[in-house]
Amino acid sequence: MALSRGERAFNVANILFFILLMALMIYPFWYMIMASFSDPDLTASGGLFLVPAGFSITAYQAVFQNVSILSGFKVTIITTVAGTLIGTFLSAGMAYAVSKKRLRGGKLFSLLILFTMLFSGGLVPSYLLVKMLGLIDSYGAFILPGAIGAWNIFVMISFFRGIPDELEEAAKIDGASDLTVFFRIVLPLSKPVLATVGLFIAVGYWNDFFSSVLYATEKDMWQLQMVLKDLISNTSQAISQAGISVAVQQQVNPFTVKMASILVSSAPILAVYPFLQKHFVKGALIGSVKG
Repeated sequence: MALSRGERAFNVANILFFILLMALMIYPFWYMIMASFSDPDLTASGGLFLVPAGFSITAYQAVFQNVSILSGFKVTIITTVAGTLIGTFLSAGMAYAVSKKRLRGGKLFSLLILFTMLFSGGLVPSYLLVKMLGLIDSYGAFILPGAIGAWNIFVMISFFRGIPDELEEAAKIDGASDLTVFFRIVLPLSKPVLATVGLFIAVGYWNDFFSSVLYATEKDMWQLQMVLKDLISNTSQAISQAGISVAVQQQVNPFTVKMASILVSSAPILAVYPFLQKHFVKGALIGSVKG
């Protein structure tokens, strides 16, 4: 069917609007990339960076010579990988148990999980508990307090309730235990929701900065976001204390170092997301619609 003049005008306006919206979303990230590769002397005047002003990689040399950023990467990678595996496994185990109607007190457990979404003990009790367990300045302080989230559990419960009970009954007739059913049948069928929850947990750990404020007294145990916050807040002092060679320090501009640091800290999680996107969308839809 031929479109009327009004419909064509509407389509054109729609396309232009979304192009403008896309540009507004993409430009800040593009600006950061272009500024990080710009000549430090030419960035002092500011302005728009549609292309690099000159070309220089001294900002990235400063970033990768920064001992604090390297140690922050180490702490954050270990925390993210370990925390994601532990958190996903614990959330799946708890969600699977609560999703079964035969579980005695299942409604009570659901209410207790929901309660944690609305109320928490607060920062002081959390800090005292971590300190009493001897976890200050350890990876456990970054991983364990946030390993299980109520929202993730409810998403998984909704998914597990959609798995036919007949599959489990057939396996049990063949002699499978509950653990065998969980590991051999349920988890392989749950890849979409596992990827979804795993991505939620991984992004949370990667972006975590407050745990370092609470539980890290040693600078070499700072997470990457805490190092980045220190670098952005006091760039010149952070650069001078970071173990960067004097030759590089004389060439860098604090502004370009900030841009390069933000890009380097964001790149790993951005690189992982496209590979999990299809699972993320499918798992999120299943968890929300069936809930």
